[in-house]
Amino acid sequence: MKYNRIRSASIAVSLFCASFYLAPIDTLHASPAPTKGRTYYEERGDIVWEVPTERKVIALTFDDGPDEIKTPAILDLLKQYDAKATFFVVGSRVEKLPDIVKRERKEGHDVGNHTFHHPSFHRISRNKAQSEVDLGQASIVKATGSETYLFRPPGGTYTDSLVKLSKEKGLKIILWSWHQDTRDWRRPGVNRIANKVIRNARNGDIVLMHDYVYKSTQTVEALKIILPELKKRGFTFVTVSELLAKRKTPEGLIEVNK
Repeated sequence: MKYNRIRSASIAVSLFCASFYLAPIDTLHASPAPTKGRTYYEERGDIVWEVPTERKVIALTFDDGPDEIKTPAILDLLKQYDAKATFFVVGSRVEKLPDIVKRERKEGHDVGNHTFHHPSFHRISRNKAQSEVDLGQASIVKATGSETYLFRPPGGTYTDSLVKLSKEKGLKIILWSWHQDTRDWRRPGVNRIANKVIRNARNGDIVLMHDYVYKSTQTVEALKIILPELKKRGFTFVTVSELLAKRKTPEGLIEVNK
């Protein structure tokens, strides 16, 4: 009897350990929790997820570009529907396709810093993080002639250290509305991407999409559905900078420029 109890306990421990080591890689290597929660950073204005506003405005954002085919296609669609957007660009790609980034700025869109190599910030040193931000900024300046104050860390990873670094560099961390993560990088299908945005559209949303997804044009095709439908519903597509200028006062009575 005693042997059976010991054997049962041993099996239970083994099963627990096995369940841990067989956990998905994404779970085992998930980003560490930020030092403080969203409310803390949001109230201080350190990080922006969305902008409370009474106006029917929405900010489409595109990460990881530019792409030589998909980015121009997206720019053509935005122009067709008189829409503005924000492109968070990767410096190593900007260096290869500077004319596309120049076009983004020329046509009235925001260009934001998305680092130079798209690293995981929780796995690199502060010096390396600073280098990534600086090189990303330099690539934008070289392509467009001016800097950006908008910054989106890869994967939405943020910590006190990154917030402090961003402030030192004069950058505003821009993330996205939690209900507007299209996960288009997973190539879930054109309709799923479009429905995610349309069904969840709220005033002041920041939508996360990507203009560079390997071997996928689903985002481009989804925009052909999103843009006319939301425009029909009365939404105006604005840049993140324009959205930030439409914040409500704490009393929620009027809107002010910042």
